[in-house]
Amino acid sequence: MSNRVRTDLQEIAAWSRRLASVDLPSDMILGAATAAYQIEGSIAADGKSESIWDRFCRQPGVIADGDTGEMACDHYRRWPEDVALMRALNFNAYRFSIAWSRILPQGRGAVNQKGLDFYDRLVDALLAVDIAPFVTLYHWDLPQVLQDEGGWYRRGIADDFAAYADVVTRRLGDRVKSWATFNELWTFCWTGHAWGEDAPGFKDGAKGGLAASHHALLAHGEALPALRANAPHADLGIVFDLNVTAPASADPADVAAAGRFDGAQNRWYLDAVHKGSYPEDMLEVYGPILPEIRTDDLKKIAGPIDWQGINIYRRSIMAAGDDTPPLNFARVSPPGDYSAVNYEIYPPSIYDVLHYVHRNYGPKQIFISENGLAIADEKIEADGRILDLGRLKYYTEHLEQAGKAAREGVPLKGYFAWTLMDNFEWAYGYKTRFGLVHVDFATQQRRIKESGFAFSRLAARFRGVAK
Repeated sequence: MSNRVRTDLQEIAAWSRRLASVDLPSDMILGAATAAYQIEGSIAADGKSESIWDRFCRQPGVIADGDTGEMACDHYRRWPEDVALMRALNFNAYRFSIAWSRILPQGRGAVNQKGLDFYDRLVDALLAVDIAPFVTLYHWDLPQVLQDEGGWYRRGIADDFAAYADVVTRRLGDRVKSWATFNELWTFCWTGHAWGEDAPGFKDGAKGGLAASHHALLAHGEALPALRANAPHADLGIVFDLNVTAPASADPADVAAAGRFDGAQNRWYLDAVHKGSYPEDMLEVYGPILPEIRTDDLKKIAGPIDWQGINIYRRSIMAAGDDTPPLNFARVSPPGDYSAVNYEIYPPSIYDVLHYVHRNYGPKQIFISENGLAIADEKIEADGRILDLGRLKYYTEHLEQAGKAAREGVPLKGYFAWTLMDNFEWAYGYKTRFGLVHVDFATQQRRIKESGFAFSRLAARFRGVAK
């Protein structure tokens, strides 16, 4: 054994003990999150139609190494093995998404029973080993047929989403006790429609991001009645990717830019869902590029929910700049450690965002629905171990900050690591790894990493909580 390995193992043992002793609420939900397109593969199996990510990945140069989700983790066929891994990791819950194009290949209308059957089997298998399914209805993979009609730029897509939600919850609503309508509206609406970095690849600036955002929020509101009717005993929520935003300096221009960015990424969505209004300052900023907002839209968007999900990976330090007019910001990267996707590693970010949401919006329950560390390259040691010490430190320090917020009165109900296993990481393809479980994409062999073993020892304290 080399000195490096010996030293790493000593540090891993110490950090593992520290993680196992993190002070968290006694009823804590602990598990991991995934997304359908990132793990399932089988993109045309059993009646599934093309999604916008299937189409986007075929465009030259948009995905690292030309990768696609065609195989991903082959979860569509290997799901029993993956459920067994979750049980070995002592999860009491698992957050996953459903592929709209598996259920309604034409986006609406005829239901593909084989698609529903897949998720039906998965839910039953999770419940059989006391893992509560937390289901997200939309994690970015819109059916391409709906994109061809205008996608999230078309107001009528809200009705299509509500119909899709109705189909899924009629089938699974008797067993799934927690539902999220959407994952990360800021990212899929702006990165996909303002900046062109994600599917469908539009570069329409703030006008595109706003139109997609309003229609997605409206879709959330339109779907809530069906979810309440079909899953009357379930908790309903929505997941936002949030960053506490700070100015790069005391210069009034930087302070104003930070306020605009906070308004765009955080308050635009939180105010709509929890207050039934869009922020007045942001309405003034956007002015003539706002989409049509009808009289009762925000009343629908603000239908009662039971929990707020937060995906948190970093903070945002902003200066005045020329990015995305009229937001006109410039992201500043302070000195420090950064992940393989260039996110600052700043554990207090999770504490800050929990208090921000609790203080300003007061949801009944808050979940950290994603949090995790990307590493560019992970070595498999001669004995098969993956000594991902950096990820173990990351989870320990972030969970300690989350526990501190909970002790101070934040209604933190659960934490989902991103992610269960290495997968197709959107524009990064397979070049970066977030998983608690290592995947050899050539053979599909799974190996639990040292961070996964450590997380499992913490999770063992909470087995049975989510029954």
